[in-house]
Amino acid sequence: MEFLTSLISSINSIVWGVPMLILILGVGLFLTIGLRLMPVLKLGKGFRLLWSGRIPDKDKNAKGEISPFNALMTSLSATIGTGNIAGVATAIFLGGPGALFWMWCTALVGMATKFAEAVLAVRYREVDENGNHSGGPMYYIKNGLSSKWSWLGGAFALFGSIAAFGIGNTVQTNSVANALESNFGIAPAITGIVLMVLVGLVLMGGIKRIGDVAGKLVPLMAIFYISCGLVVLFVHSAELPAAIALIFKSAFTTTAAEGGFAGAAVWAAIRFGVARGVFSNEAGLGSAPIAHAAAKTNNPVAQGLVGMLGTFIDTLIVCSITGLAIIVSGEWTSGATGAELTSNAFGTAIPYGNYVVAIALTIFAFTTILGWSVYGEKCVQYFFGVKAIIPFRVLWILIVPVGAVGSLEFIWLLADTMNALMAIPNLIAIVLLSPVVFKLTREYFKSGGKAPAEMTKQVD
Repeated sequence: MEFLTSLISSINSIVWGVPMLILILGVGLFLTIGLRLMPVLKLGKGFRLLWSGRIPDKDKNAKGEISPFNALMTSLSATIGTGNIAGVATAIFLGGPGALFWMWCTALVGMATKFAEAVLAVRYREVDENGNHSGGPMYYIKNGLSSKWSWLGGAFALFGSIAAFGIGNTVQTNSVANALESNFGIAPAITGIVLMVLVGLVLMGGIKRIGDVAGKLVPLMAIFYISCGLVVLFVHSAELPAAIALIFKSAFTTTAAEGGFAGAAVWAAIRFGVARGVFSNEAGLGSAPIAHAAAKTNNPVAQGLVGMLGTFIDTLIVCSITGLAIIVSGEWTSGATGAELTSNAFGTAIPYGNYVVAIALTIFAFTTILGWSVYGEKCVQYFFGVKAIIPFRVLWILIVPVGAVGSLEFIWLLADTMNALMAIPNLIAIVLLSPVVFKLTREYFKSGGKAPAEMTKQVD
């Protein structure tokens, strides 16, 4: 076991190392330039499409299972989670305030990546034996590239199916169990059982029920958390200008040791800011397009404009609230890290702030379990077909309480490694299919937002 752990640790240091971070940022920058800054310039249009997409496309010929809005909410349910609370705190603890600047940079180019992923997901999705749409990297690799690249689709599905049980299930349950035990004295076993029941009630209804739950729960919880964070910023508003200046200064100069903070070089700010930013918004990992493939639309570019908002909301709004709260409160020098650091920051301005963070973490983790169940299910279905759906859901539900009571060091390491490995085949596919993304985008805006016939082509 020690040998296996050491081996995976070595792989992890490589796949989350400099080459991977450069690859993720490089592909995002390439797409941003290729799209002529469209994701940033058309942000307003994306939000308008999101609002109008609260109900399925009125076109009776539109195909899909859930509304464009619920597709984004399903995607956000998987991305807004522990990374926004504990991940941001860890990035600042290890890389200093400058890490938040590099998270912002990751998000700005990541919007283009998310846009491309959603466009390709809808363009190359398939209809399974049950009449439901399946899509994502494995399908746009299979249907968009030549047969010599098909092994990449299988690799993505393999990595995704393994990562799902870690990042999207047991790790989330473990975070909830720890938060509820430390703040409310609830036994982890009880947390595991309750979560198992709740997940089961939602999961057995499939993507439609998951989309409905995510469409209601994610916006409410996000608004609650953001509102509490804004209260913290308001209370410490006098420190806000200095905090922003510190973020930009620390992004390019070494952060000196202060209080319980050990100090960090510029490289640490870049490394942990980019890594935690990608971990949080998942731009480039290939998970989100699996949810967007189920959107009830015939317009890939319109769904891409909705999809790119996931990165904006997750990182530039939610993560920024967390990071700024930690910095303006001065808690970033306390020596605390993870969810504890965020709890301490909120506690400086809100009575029982630790309870606020614990509740937010619980809801975010619960929705992450639901969102990632979709990703894992589609990865397994890619190999075994629709006959694997029910067995997968049963196994997913039964695994939930294991995370609450188990020791997850190895599972976390394995899942984190598989999570990074998912990005490699996905980014390769996006680059190879980028001409398709650029062409469809040009045609969409040239036609005034209408979908040309070629754009609406579906794979049978």
